[in-house]
Amino acid sequence: MTARCIALAIFTSLAVAGAAAQERPDAFPSRSIKIVVPFPAGGPSDVLARMIGQKMNEDWGQPVLVENRPGANTVLGAQQVAKAAPDGYTLLMAIDSTLTMNQYLYRTPPYDPFNDFAPITLTAKTMQLLIVNATSDVKSVKDLIAKAKQHPGKLNYGAGTITTKLTGHLLNKAAGIDTVLVPYNGSAEVAQAVLTKSVDFSFDGPSASLSLIQSGAFRVLAKFDPRPFPPVPDLPIITAEVPNMDEITVWLGLVAPRGTPAAIIDKLQAQVTKTLADPAIKAKADASGLFPATSTPAEFSAFIRKEAQRWSAVVKETGMKYD
Repeated sequence: MTARCIALAIFTSLAVAGAAAQERPDAFPSRSIKIVVPFPAGGPSDVLARMIGQKMNEDWGQPVLVENRPGANTVLGAQQVAKAAPDGYTLLMAIDSTLTMNQYLYRTPPYDPFNDFAPITLTAKTMQLLIVNATSDVKSVKDLIAKAKQHPGKLNYGAGTITTKLTGHLLNKAAGIDTVLVPYNGSAEVAQAVLTKSVDFSFDGPSASLSLIQSGAFRVLAKFDPRPFPPVPDLPIITAEVPNMDEITVWLGLVAPRGTPAAIIDKLQAQVTKTLADPAIKAKADASGLFPATSTPAEFSAFIRKEAQRWSAVVKETGMKYD
């Protein structure tokens, strides 16, 4: 290729990239939007992304595609979006661990959660539950702790996110027990593990387990925050059962690549806030245990940094590393 051709190719690519980045905010969106979910289908982030995407499609008349990109503790999906064009057309439905924990789990973090993304809004604070198979002889948190003390190192628990994995460490420490983590790639796998008795108990949100809880196949022992959980109205909070435990929620949020124009970020934030405030959508999300919660981009940015500070100490204490 001649120098002239190379120069022309570079100029053309820069011009196309510049045109994409300079799209007028009032014209956005003019084509399909992709929401990358760093988990398999069926989990909380996938369910919520599809609710938001469907409403975006209805209101904006543009297709919204949800792409499941699981693996490497959400790193694969996060890297994909971090490298995408900063034009608002590729978004990430991040989970708390994506933005507040992974940077402490890798010696060489594969992305910078503070500088590689533009926060849009918090989207949900899901409810974390302590779950056993209904046929288990464990009927309560006290039963679980007593059995674990009788059989140290023998009971195992399933968890599909960094937060739920770390919750197991915190429960072990607070209750003075020794139970063993069995890691999974998402809520659907965790629910299957409890159903088949591959694990003795699990920490998870209710989205993948709700029908099994309602059918009586699963028994919920405790919740990790004080919000009501209608399928089990009298469910105790973990802090009442294990006084040294803290309240824990697993949260979700939407981010775009760094450099996405502020006006487009604001337009996306307004749309998501409107969507999650819709009574029908909120009721559907609440029924799945997703509990929508929104924020401004600035509020979400500050929240991410505060949560990162909180969890960095826990990650350091566990010695957990992934490289």
